[in-house]
Amino acid sequence: MTQQQQNIRLQYAVVSIALVLLVIKFTAYFITSSNAILTDALESIVNVVAGSFGLYSLILASKPRDNSHPYGHGKIEFISASIEGSMIFIAGTIIIGKSIYNLLIPHEVQHIESGIILVTIAGIVNFGLGVLMEKRGKKAKSLTLIAGGKHLQSDGWSTLGLLVGLALLLIFKYIWIDSIVAIIFGAYICLEGYRILRKSIAGIMDEADTDLLASSIRILEENRQQNWVDVHNLRVIKYGSNLHFDCHLTVPYYFSIREGHDEIEKMESIINAHHESNDEWFVHADACVPPAMCKICMKSDCERREAAFVQKISWQLDNVIRNQKHNLPD
Repeated sequence: MTQQQQNIRLQYAVVSIALVLLVIKFTAYFITSSNAILTDALESIVNVVAGSFGLYSLILASKPRDNSHPYGHGKIEFISASIEGSMIFIAGTIIIGKSIYNLLIPHEVQHIESGIILVTIAGIVNFGLGVLMEKRGKKAKSLTLIAGGKHLQSDGWSTLGLLVGLALLLIFKYIWIDSIVAIIFGAYICLEGYRILRKSIAGIMDEADTDLLASSIRILEENRQQNWVDVHNLRVIKYGSNLHFDCHLTVPYYFSIREGHDEIEKMESIINAHHESNDEWFVHADACVPPAMCKICMKSDCERREAAFVQKISWQLDNVIRNQKHNLPD
């Protein structure tokens, strides 16, 4: 079974479980009439809808490249995550609005014990499933699974807080505690929705992933070859779980096209060996410029050196992402 098929199977399970938990949480709400429990129930609707769209996005993203989509269909995962984030934010806003209304116009809350039992079961299942999804999403570089996993974990944590609020309500019998707890966790849900939405928009806009770039640069630096005089203008674009890198690699100016291509293939194989997936690299080969670049070139057997080696320039995020060859200051 391929990695993409495993992701889809997991998402099928997520949607199925979300439907069961939806029924459990609304049953708890109808038994208790608790606003706090309603927050959990409304978020379960989001879980089902967002999970269904996430399933669709994973199925679409698994399709092979075609003439109309030469980079594949992976961008749909960012759209899926943005929809999920938006829905989470809207659900949080609705929760806050209803809770404020019930602070002004209180209503009776009943059968709290039964509600606590049902919500506890749902919270444990959600949190465990969320941990599994996030772990799988990071391994597969799937924003859909990561976003869904974080959402379910936040749902689990909010359930824990909700249970604390219900326990206080059960002990002190103050009706307003129910609405205050709901407002607090409604705000938390809004924040989580914003975070997911922010990350998905960053992916759609091809915002630089500094963590990913830094880790890739670190791999290149640790496996640096003598024929790699310089690397610069490194960039990455994400298409779901597929990563597309491009950069400029400076090699000795007297290398043939075949020799330059061999160095490019060596670079690609080193990076791919450290990643779970096969990343796609577009590397432009530059010729070194003596004598200036001789001062930073570590090639010990160069017969055309025009200046002595002076200093190694370590490849780091701030100097490798710039579109500028490295040189020592005059």
